[in-house]
Amino acid sequence: MRTRNVLAFAASFALATVALAQGAKTAVKATPVFTPAADLKWTDLDPVGAPGVKIADLWGNHATGAYGAYVKLPAGFAAPLHTHTHEMKVVFVSGTYIQAPDGKPEVRLGPGSYMTQPGGDYRHTTRCDQTSDCVFLIDSAGAFDLKVVEAPKAPATR
Repeated sequence: MRTRNVLAFAASFALATVALAQGAKTAVKATPVFTPAADLKWTDLDPVGAPGVKIADLWGNHATGAYGAYVKLPAGFAAPLHTHTHEMKVVFVSGTYIQAPDGKPEVRLGPGSYMTQPGGDYRHTTRCDQTSDCVFLIDSAGAFDLKVVEAPKAPATR
């Protein structure tokens, strides 16, 4: 009986300690963040591999982890067959974005369109129609990358 009382007291003490510790946490007051379009900080995404492509992080950091960012492709831009490590949720703001999943017909998406793009082995090409720049918003849980898929090499001839 005495052992049971000691165990009950210990369990009650532990639960009370956890409850008090959780109650002692100070709440962080959320404040709104306003960023006018004129104040966006556009930078080169990859001046060598993707000349002319710009990115403006809205939250997080596209180079290091989870982020939300605007991306701007110049009119006529094209990226070869590639994949991305992380899934992306994309909302198209302007221009006509063209994506062709490997071996399938291209998909054209204009302003207001939405796309969820899988990460991993989803192979596709990306283009922006020649009539105007393409601007879109990306939300991703991981850093941005673009892994070009090498074309299969022809067998050696003798």
